[in-house]
Amino acid sequence: MNPLKSIGGTIIGGFVLAIIIMLVTKGNHMVAGVSANAIIIWLHVLSGITWIGLLYYFNFVQVPALGEAAADEGGPGGAGIAKYVAPRALWWFRWGALATWLTGAAFLFHKGQFLNAFLLGLNTDPINQYAMTIGVGAWLGTIMLFNVWVLIWPNQKKVLGMVEATAEEVAKAKNTAFLASRSNTLMSIPMAMSMVGAGHGWLM
Repeated sequence: MNPLKSIGGTIIGGFVLAIIIMLVTKGNHMVAGVSANAIIIWLHVLSGITWIGLLYYFNFVQVPALGEAAADEGGPGGAGIAKYVAPRALWWFRWGALATWLTGAAFLFHKGQFLNAFLLGLNTDPINQYAMTIGVGAWLGTIMLFNVWVLIWPNQKKVLGMVEATAEEVAKAKNTAFLASRSNTLMSIPMAMSMVGAGHGWLM
């Protein structure tokens, strides 16, 4: 059976390939690469790619495309996307968000920086600059996770007809989900800068 025929097989195959590459290229440079820290970061990055990739898909592709479909009177409309694509994309989106936050929290716990990060390093003297930098990203990620599960997902269920709602409720839900999604897109940019900046320095 070809593993590429299913998404599960593809993901498992990707992990197997990654492990093979790690074993084949193992040398002195890999000593620090097989620690729990490295594995947590790896899972955090994979989860983050899933989450933010879908966030950008929604904002840069799906929402504008559905807007154009609605305006195209003679076109096929967006019913197919709303019925088949959006629910599946939202499944990966919301669980990717949770996995990203959990693996990020696991990383901070493993480094002993969880509390310091969420206090932005202000609980030490001198100020813990690492905790402040990554803490900005952690707070932005937490706000974004809240938006996903409390604002975007419940309202998208109304928009997609997964729960009963009046036309007025659907219109309100659509606006709330849209603004929360756009807010997350905005916050994702400084969040990424903070996460990378903690180890490599601020962009500026």
